[in-house]
Amino acid sequence: MLIETETTPNPATLKFLPGRAVMTAGTRDFADPEEAVASPLAEALFSLGDVTGVFFGQDFVSVTAGEGSEWRDLKPRVLGVLLDHFSSEAPLFRAGSAADISIASDEDLGDDPADADIIAQIKDLIETRVRPAVARDGGDIIYRGFQRGTVYLTMQGACSGCPSSSATLKQGIETLLKHYVPEVTEVRAV
Repeated sequence: MLIETETTPNPATLKFLPGRAVMTAGTRDFADPEEAVASPLAEALFSLGDVTGVFFGQDFVSVTAGEGSEWRDLKPRVLGVLLDHFSSEAPLFRAGSAADISIASDEDLGDDPADADIIAQIKDLIETRVRPAVARDGGDIIYRGFQRGTVYLTMQGACSGCPSSSATLKQGIETLLKHYVPEVTEVRAV
């Protein structure tokens, strides 16, 4: 099995492509070892000690190295964990109940029903234009709300903590949304 790697705009994060589906639907971001308990793969990656973030995309796994870690030392160990996992066809998540799973609402900022048409346009642009581009860089972006002209988004994976994320947000996403949806005046990360 060959696992390809790609750099991301975030120098602390590498994108690993196992050549097969990772997530069949959605994405999953693990920001710490406690969250990783839900996934044997994420837990194994965090157990390497130098890993501070794991993100599962449709066909990739992004891994963020801790401050002071060197990818030349960490990369072979990450590849080993990924090879073991995908070669054994182990499940991505542990079986269990959904009792402890908390999923943030897509509208946790309380969208105004009067803005439904604007919000639909924003969500469509994010889904069709923004998310595919962000996924190519090893991350994801989640809509969180629209209030008085401001769109609130959460960046995940390689995009979270990336030095160029503010430029992506302002020069890329904000410009795109303002162009297609005149009611948008600003985009902010939450």
